[in-house]
Amino acid sequence: MRILGIDPALSITGYGLVEQTTHGLSLVDMGIVRTKPKHSLPARLATIYQDILQIVEKSKPDCLILEKLYVHYRHPTTAHILGQARGIICLISVKAHLPLFEYAATRVKKAIVGQGLASKAQVQRMVTTILGLRQLPKYQDITDALALAITHTYINKSKSQLSVQGQKKL
Repeated sequence: MRILGIDPALSITGYGLVEQTTHGLSLVDMGIVRTKPKHSLPARLATIYQDILQIVEKSKPDCLILEKLYVHYRHPTTAHILGQARGIICLISVKAHLPLFEYAATRVKKAIVGQGLASKAQVQRMVTTILGLRQLPKYQDITDALALAITHTYINKSKSQLSVQGQKKL
């Protein structure tokens, strides 16, 4: 199964594609989509759409993973802009007929580090260890996207194991 995690934002959208096999997880691709601040909002959103759609078409993931939206009430503009970037990813999911899953940041941190309040640095180090990377990804946005994809594999595996256990009891 190929899982594409995406950390959307207007300036830098991170993505990470992992493949889950019977032998474990492996990194397939990772990177960023960068928009130019001098461009209009519609042009920046179009860049995100075109680049992420191209990544989806090229990599053929089985699902897309996003972080649930949480923005502090003191920053409504951030929530509004982030919501638009997330909307682009949701649109791609529908157009590409890909299931979309969302996880809260605390759930991702708990899955990756074992603590829901782990720091970004802790998550970054664990993602690097889990995937056997030689160095930390250059952008935190990439690490966040990879953490989302890894979390989905863990949650999916847990659900599968619970399902099998439930069937054995019957």
